[in-house]
Amino acid sequence: MKSTFAIGELAREFGVTHRTLRFYEDKGLISPRRDGTNRIYSRRDRSRLKLVILGKKVGFSLADIGEMLDIYDLKDGGVTQLQGSLNRFAEQIGVLHRQKRDIEQAIEEMTRTMNVVAGMLRDRQAAEAKTPRQVAA
Repeated sequence: MKSTFAIGELAREFGVTHRTLRFYEDKGLISPRRDGTNRIYSRRDRSRLKLVILGKKVGFSLADIGEMLDIYDLKDGGVTQLQGSLNRFAEQIGVLHRQKRDIEQAIEEMTRTMNVVAGMLRDRQAAEAKTPRQVAA
């Protein structure tokens, strides 16, 4: 496996823009080394980026992600810090379950509404088909 990556490689791999990578760098979430004006990303940066993107997908703030990455980097985080991370994960899972339930309800309601409107459209189209067209004078 490669040990270093260019900004374009990571941007393509993770489907983000160069600007996003620079933003994450500004926030201290990744720390590429510099070779002149080029950013050189390590495997560690790539792994952290993967975790940042996953964290964003499941609704964590960048601040939360940064804190969890710091604990992950320590690999010997204290019991309190690790318990705090587990509690955050559990809370976020609860949030995601609520969002999923809300989305499922919205889909059901939208489907019912769509069926009602489709029925109204069929009725109107049938009524128009039965009514002879008047010729404009």
